[in-house]
Amino acid sequence: MIWLLPAIALLCLGWADSWEQLKSAAGSVTSVQADFVQEKHLPILAKPLVSQGVFYFQAPRSLRWEYRAPIKSILVMHDGRVRRFVAAGDSGFTEERGAGLEAMQVVVEEISHWLAGDFDTNPMFNAKLEPGRRIVLTPKEQAMAKVIQRIELNLAQQPGVIDSVKIFESDTAYTQMTFSHTVLNAKISEEIFRKIP
Repeated sequence: MIWLLPAIALLCLGWADSWEQLKSAAGSVTSVQADFVQEKHLPILAKPLVSQGVFYFQAPRSLRWEYRAPIKSILVMHDGRVRRFVAAGDSGFTEERGAGLEAMQVVVEEISHWLAGDFDTNPMFNAKLEPGRRIVLTPKEQAMAKVIQRIELNLAQQPGVIDSVKIFESDTAYTQMTFSHTVLNAKISEEIFRKIP
Protein backbone atom coordinates (compact mmCIF):
# COMPACT_ATOMS: atom_id res chain seq x y z
CA MET A 1 0.00 0.00 0.00
CA ILE A 2 2.85 2.42 0.77
CA TRP A 3 4.31 2.12 -2.70
CA LEU A 4 1.04 3.36 -4.22
CA LEU A 5 1.18 6.76 -2.50
CA PRO A 6 3.89 8.19 -4.77
CA ALA A 7 1.82 7.09 -7.73
CA ILE A 8 -1.17 8.98 -6.46
CA ALA A 9 0.95 12.04 -5.78
CA LEU A 10 2.32 11.97 -9.31
CA LEU A 11 -1.16 12.35 -10.76
CA CYS A 12 -1.78 15.89 -9.71
CA LEU A 13 1.27 17.86 -8.77
CA GLY A 14 2.31 21.02 -10.51
CA TRP A 15 4.40 24.09 -9.91
CA ALA A 16 2.70 26.26 -7.32
CA ASP A 17 3.27 28.90 -4.69
CA SER A 18 -0.19 28.45 -3.17
CA TRP A 19 -2.83 25.74 -2.74
CA GLU A 20 -4.99 27.57 -5.28
CA GLN A 21 -2.25 27.42 -7.94
CA LEU A 22 -1.64 23.76 -7.13
CA LYS A 23 -5.32 22.93 -7.61
CA SER A 24 -5.42 24.89 -10.85
CA ALA A 25 -2.39 22.99 -12.22
CA ALA A 26 -3.91 19.67 -11.14
CA GLY A 27 -7.05 20.45 -13.11
CA SER A 28 -5.09 20.64 -16.36
CA VAL A 29 -3.57 17.13 -16.12
CA THR A 30 -5.43 14.51 -18.16
CA SER A 31 -2.67 11.89 -18.39
CA VAL A 32 0.81 11.18 -17.03
CA GLN A 33 3.55 8.81 -18.15
CA ALA A 34 6.89 8.58 -16.34
CA ASP A 35 9.83 6.31 -15.60
CA PHE A 36 10.81 5.92 -11.96
CA VAL A 37 13.65 4.63 -9.81
CA GLN A 38 12.78 3.57 -6.26
CA GLU A 39 15.36 3.28 -3.50
CA LYS A 40 14.46 1.56 -0.25
CA HIS A 41 16.78 2.60 2.59
CA LEU A 42 16.88 0.47 5.77
CA PRO A 43 19.44 0.52 8.60
CA ILE A 44 20.11 -3.22 8.15
CA LEU A 45 21.09 -2.77 4.49
CA ALA A 46 24.61 -1.83 3.39
CA LYS A 47 23.14 -0.50 0.13
CA PRO A 48 19.57 0.53 -0.70
CA LEU A 49 17.27 -1.84 -2.55
CA VAL A 50 16.77 -0.34 -6.01
CA SER A 51 13.78 -0.98 -8.28
CA GLN A 52 12.87 0.53 -11.64
CA GLY A 53 9.62 0.85 -13.50
CA VAL A 54 7.10 2.91 -15.38
CA PHE A 55 3.87 4.65 -14.41
CA TYR A 56 0.78 5.53 -16.48
CA PHE A 57 -2.34 7.48 -15.55
CA GLN A 58 -5.31 8.44 -17.72
CA ALA A 59 -8.16 10.54 -16.31
CA PRO A 60 -10.58 9.90 -14.86
CA ARG A 61 -9.79 6.51 -13.25
CA SER A 62 -7.17 4.46 -15.10
CA LEU A 63 -3.75 3.75 -13.58
CA ARG A 64 -0.86 1.35 -14.18
CA TRP A 65 2.10 1.16 -11.78
CA GLU A 66 4.63 -1.32 -13.17
CA TYR A 67 7.86 -2.52 -11.59
CA ARG A 68 10.15 -3.89 -14.32
CA ALA A 69 13.31 -4.72 -12.34
CA PRO A 70 14.51 -6.52 -10.34
CA ILE A 71 11.12 -8.19 -9.62
CA LYS A 72 8.26 -7.63 -12.03
CA SER A 73 4.85 -6.68 -10.68
CA ILE A 74 1.93 -4.63 -11.97
CA LEU A 75 -0.91 -2.78 -10.26
CA VAL A 76 -3.73 -1.83 -12.62
CA MET A 77 -6.82 0.24 -11.90
CA HIS A 78 -9.46 0.54 -14.62
CA ASP A 79 -13.13 1.44 -14.34
CA GLY A 80 -12.78 1.50 -10.54
CA ARG A 81 -11.46 -2.07 -10.31
CA VAL A 82 -7.99 -2.65 -8.80
CA ARG A 83 -5.93 -5.72 -9.71
CA ARG A 84 -2.36 -6.72 -8.86
CA PHE A 85 -0.13 -9.16 -10.74
CA VAL A 86 3.26 -10.63 -9.83
CA ALA A 87 5.72 -12.36 -12.16
CA ALA A 88 5.59 -16.13 -11.79
CA GLY A 89 8.67 -17.29 -13.69
CA ASP A 90 8.12 -18.82 -17.11
CA SER A 91 4.34 -18.95 -16.64
CA GLY A 92 3.95 -15.16 -16.92
CA PHE A 93 2.04 -13.26 -14.24
CA THR A 94 -0.30 -14.47 -11.54
CA GLU A 95 -3.03 -12.33 -10.02
CA GLU A 96 -2.89 -11.63 -6.29
CA ARG A 97 -6.10 -11.57 -4.28
CA GLY A 98 -7.03 -11.08 -0.64
CA ALA A 99 -6.84 -8.55 2.16
CA GLY A 100 -3.79 -6.77 0.74
CA LEU A 101 -5.69 -5.95 -2.42
CA GLU A 102 -8.60 -4.60 -0.38
CA ALA A 103 -6.20 -2.26 1.43
CA MET A 104 -4.95 -1.01 -1.94
CA GLN A 105 -8.53 -0.32 -2.98
CA VAL A 106 -8.92 1.99 0.03
CA VAL A 107 -5.82 3.95 -0.97
CA VAL A 108 -6.95 4.17 -4.59
CA GLU A 109 -10.24 5.70 -3.42
CA GLU A 110 -8.20 8.64 -2.09
CA ILE A 111 -7.10 9.47 -5.62
CA SER A 112 -10.00 11.88 -6.09
CA HIS A 113 -8.56 14.11 -3.33
CA TRP A 114 -5.08 14.11 -4.85
CA LEU A 115 -6.36 14.67 -8.40
CA ALA A 116 -8.21 17.76 -7.24
CA GLY A 117 -5.03 19.04 -5.59
CA ASP A 118 -6.76 18.91 -2.21
CA PHE A 119 -3.68 18.19 -0.14
CA ASP A 120 -4.78 20.71 2.46
CA THR A 121 -8.21 19.08 2.90
CA ASN A 122 -7.28 15.40 2.57
CA PRO A 123 -8.67 13.50 5.58
CA MET A 124 -5.57 11.29 5.82
CA PHE A 125 -2.84 13.95 5.97
CA ASN A 126 -1.97 17.40 7.23
CA ALA A 127 -0.28 19.26 4.37
CA LYS A 128 2.27 22.04 4.39
CA LEU A 129 3.36 23.89 1.26
CA GLU A 130 6.97 24.95 1.80
CA PRO A 131 9.31 27.27 -0.15
CA GLY A 132 11.19 25.67 -3.02
CA ARG A 133 8.14 23.87 -4.42
CA ARG A 134 7.98 21.26 -1.66
CA ILE A 135 4.93 19.72 0.02
CA VAL A 136 5.22 17.87 3.34
CA LEU A 137 2.39 15.52 4.31
CA THR A 138 2.07 14.18 7.86
CA PRO A 139 -0.55 11.61 8.93
CA LYS A 140 -3.49 12.78 11.01
CA GLU A 141 -4.19 9.36 12.52
CA GLN A 142 -1.82 7.57 14.90
CA ALA A 143 -2.38 4.26 13.11
CA MET A 144 -1.12 5.73 9.83
CA ALA A 145 1.76 7.49 11.61
CA LYS A 146 3.04 4.06 12.70
CA VAL A 147 3.46 3.19 9.02
CA ILE A 148 4.38 6.57 7.53
CA GLN A 149 5.95 9.42 9.54
CA ARG A 150 5.81 11.89 6.65
CA ILE A 151 5.94 12.26 2.88
CA GLU A 152 8.03 14.92 1.13
CA LEU A 153 7.06 15.82 -2.44
CA ASN A 154 9.51 17.89 -4.49
CA LEU A 155 7.80 19.63 -7.40
CA ALA A 156 9.47 20.23 -10.75
CA GLN A 157 9.32 23.60 -12.48
CA GLN A 158 6.99 22.23 -15.16
CA PRO A 159 3.35 22.17 -14.00
CA GLY A 160 2.07 18.64 -13.42
CA VAL A 161 5.54 17.14 -12.87
CA ILE A 162 7.40 16.14 -9.72
CA ASP A 163 11.09 15.42 -9.33
CA SER A 164 10.92 13.08 -6.35
CA VAL A 165 8.89 11.66 -3.49
CA LYS A 166 10.42 10.61 -0.19
CA ILE A 167 8.37 8.48 2.23
CA PHE A 168 9.73 8.26 5.78
CA GLU A 169 8.56 5.07 7.48
CA SER A 170 10.70 5.82 10.57
CA ASP A 171 13.66 7.97 11.62
CA THR A 172 16.04 5.49 9.98
CA ALA A 173 13.99 3.97 7.13
CA TYR A 174 12.69 5.69 4.03
CA THR A 175 11.74 5.09 0.42
CA GLN A 176 12.72 7.58 -2.27
CA MET A 177 11.27 7.68 -5.77
CA THR A 178 12.81 9.79 -8.52
CA PHE A 179 10.85 10.40 -11.72
CA SER A 180 12.19 11.03 -15.22
CA HIS A 181 11.03 11.26 -18.83
CA THR A 182 7.63 12.54 -17.66
CA VAL A 183 5.07 13.15 -20.40
CA LEU A 184 1.82 14.97 -19.68
CA ASN A 185 -1.52 14.89 -21.48
CA ALA A 186 -0.51 12.44 -24.21
CA LYS A 187 -3.07 9.91 -25.38
CA ILE A 188 -2.55 6.53 -23.69
CA SER A 189 -4.03 3.40 -25.24
CA GLU A 190 -6.72 1.75 -23.12
CA GLU A 191 -4.84 -1.54 -23.61
CA ILE A 192 -2.19 -0.26 -21.19
CA PHE A 193 -4.78 -0.58 -18.41
CA ARG A 194 -6.28 -3.85 -19.58
CA LYS A 195 -3.45 -6.02 -20.90
CA ILE A 196 -1.05 -7.87 -18.61
CA PRO A 197 1.97 -9.31 -20.51
